[in-house]
Amino acid sequence: MRENALELHGVCKKYGGFALRNVGFTLPRGTVMGLIGENGAGKTTTIKAVLDLIRPDSGEITVLGEHGSNPSVREKIGVVLEDGGFPSTMSAAQVSALLGRAYKNWNAEQFASYIEKFGIDREKAIRDYSKGMKTKLNIAAALSHGAELLLLDEPTSGLDPVVRDEVLDLLYDFMQDENHAILLSSHITSDLDKIADEITFIHKGEVLLSEPRDELLDTCGILRCTADQLDALDPSAVRAKRVGAFGCEALVRRDGVPTNWSDRKSTRLNSSHGKLS
Repeated sequence: MRENALELHGVCKKYGGFALRNVGFTLPRGTVMGLIGENGAGKTTTIKAVLDLIRPDSGEITVLGEHGSNPSVREKIGVVLEDGGFPSTMSAAQVSALLGRAYKNWNAEQFASYIEKFGIDREKAIRDYSKGMKTKLNIAAALSHGAELLLLDEPTSGLDPVVRDEVLDLLYDFMQDENHAILLSSHITSDLDKIADEITFIHKGEVLLSEPRDELLDTCGILRCTADQLDALDPSAVRAKRVGAFGCEALVRRDGVPTNWSDRKSTRLNSSHGKLS
């Protein structure tokens, strides 16, 4: 059995109008997990809890077999947050100098190799980078200190398809080592189709499901129907739902939907492929 790179058990954190409630999932080494959910669902809060940037009110988080605040563990985590993280006045050369003091295993040559590969000007201020260049800089930094676990918060958001594919290629190369793992928060389901092994769906601070992507695609679908039809289903068949003024959309187990429903004009059951966020 593979060791887990990340474990969360019963993690709770309450803010003014929002709370993580009993968040739990496991990420084995050698696995890419897609963390999905609407804006405000708790994805970024969960990642910050893993990084020990916020302290949960209760629950347990284990990172690479230890507590995430352990300095030796922090050395092994590569992080890309949606809002970047480096001062906009710094250059790539200054980022390298800074991280060389922060990480014992900082590999300046590897970082310089990524910067050259990406066509990034080492002396240019980050504020003058395009969004794609900023993302590549952050990923280059995350990959240049011997990380075993990557925590990525919307790393491809706002990027054009070509740059997104370049970023995914880097992540694919990182995963050639079966000791590595990635937690990837993303709204872009096509990216998850290409790289994710597991899907964890968080909604309003709660994990609704966490399971292998292929199993989820094989057993579940998106049902579009009326509110009365949704209420008629066995509640155990409904994994998640969204009710609007003109009908309902739900993630359901295929075996929980009557076979004759496919003949009704008011219902439609599609593959869950690409419809999870």
